[in-house]
Amino acid sequence: MSQPFARYLHPFEVAHHPALEPEVKRAILASWASDRHAVENRPAMRQPPELKGPVSVDDVFAALRSLDGPDSQPTLQ
Repeated sequence: MSQPFARYLHPFEVAHHPALEPEVKRAILASWASDRHAVENRPAMRQPPELKGPVSVDDVFAALRSLDGPDSQPTLQ
């Protein structure tokens, strides 16, 4: 895959991009969530080399969840 994510600064920019297919958005965000991009001594942060600064892994996961839409939330029983 080419690196279309190099121009994004935040996970929600990827999630809300109108021209990217959902599969591409998921691939980019999953890559960002990977432990290989964990910031040393800051396990809740990710620093993909394409980004200028670290992002919260919680933001990455929230952006991934946003791709599922509101109807896909699990129900509590």
